[in-house]
Parts: sequence; C-alpha cells; structure tokens
Amino acid sequence: MAIYDTEEEQVEALQRWWKANAQAVIFGIIAGLCMILAGNYWKSYQNDKRLQASDLYSELLEADGKDQSEQVEKLSKQLAVQFGSSAYAHYAALFEAKAKIQLGDLITAKAIFEKIIAEADDSLKHVARLRLISLMLATGEYEQGLKLIAETNAASMTGFMSNYEELKGDLYTALDRPDEARTAYQNALRDGSQSPLLQFKLDDLTAASNNPPAIQNPVAPTPAPATQSAPTPAESKK
Repeated sequence: MAIYDTEEEQVEALQRWWKANAQAVIFGIIAGLCMILAGNYWKSYQNDKRLQASDLYSELLEADGKDQSEQVEKLSKQLAVQFGSSAYAHYAALFEAKAKIQLGDLITAKAIFEKIIAEADDSLKHVARLRLISLMLATGEYEQGLKLIAETNAASMTGFMSNYEELKGDLYTALDRPDEARTAYQNALRDGSQSPLLQFKLDDLTAASNNPPAIQNPVAPTPAPATQSAPTPAESKK
C-alpha cells in the first residue's frame, strides 16, 4: 500500500501542477512554434529577396555587356529602390556610374561614386574611391585626387594600397612632379601591384630623367649673307 500511496501522491501532484501551469505551457509551446515558423518564413523571405536581387543584377550585367546605358540605369535604380541595403544595389551603382561616364555625364557619375563611398562596405568603398580618383585624373582634377587619397585611412587600404600608389604616381606625373611620381610607382611595385603598365610608367620616368631636353642657344643666329646684293640706284635706272 505504501508504494501505491506514493504513486498516487505523485499523480495527484502532477495533476495539481498541470492544472496550475497548463495555460502557460500551452502558450509557451504555441509561442515556440510561432517563433520557429516566423524564423523559417523570414529565411524564406530573405532567400526570395536575394534571388530577386540576383536576377535583376544578372539582367543589368547583360545590359552592360550590350552597352544598353538606359537599361543599366533603369535596373540600377530598381535595385536601389527594392534592395537598397544589399551589395547588389551598390555594385549596380558602379555600372550606372560607368554608363554615365560613357554618356559624358561626369557630374552624375561622381555623385554616384560619392554615394557608394558613404554607404557601402569597406571593400566597395575603395573600389568606388579608386574609380572616382581615376575620373579626377581624366578631368584634370589632380590636386583633388591627391587630397582624396591623403584623406583615406591608410589602415583600411589593405589589398588596395598598390592601386592607390599607382594612381598617386599618375597624378604626380600629370602635375609634372617626377620624383614624387617615381616614389609612388616604386611603392606600388613594393606593395605587389599586378598592373602590366606600372613598370612602363616607371621606365618612362627614368628615361626622361636620364635624357633631359637639350638647352637651346639663347643667342639669335647670325643671318646668312644674301646671295645677291640690292641693286644700286644707277642699276635701278637701267
């Protein structure tokens, strides 16, 4: 009887506990199931969004390959509106800037690069900044390009240092500052640049320094004697 009584007491205790906590347990189970379902839905939603963004980006790449500037701009803006926080939107903006450059709209292209620099992750910031500096080089904004490089945090340049140094060399070359250009190119080589033109740029600077332009004689040349003298008055009368 003692064993029976003990089991009976355990059952009664379990019944009392269930009566007191049944509602909380049921709510907990339902809440847990809702969280699992919500998590699964969110993952599915995010995957669908990524697939949609990927599809749009693929269309943009195809349009870029066909030089369809208007379509590139349209798809880039669509990605910005629907998936603005995604990497796809930022990469699409790079292609939009490229299309603007091809159309001669350099002001808009610069604005796009500046927006990417302000919003994207570090790697993409550097890509956009390097393209903006290249655009400044092409438009004669040499000092502005050097200033932008100087303002960039050197500690964040890992993987891009050689690109910045080569562009710095190009800017110094354009400013006719060969010594600084040479140092920048040498730094780019030291940092592992894979640019096929870098060594040629450095060689050109070396050749120019070894072969300075000839200094012209400032004395005016003596005129050659005339082959025939001017006629005398007497000869003129003849």
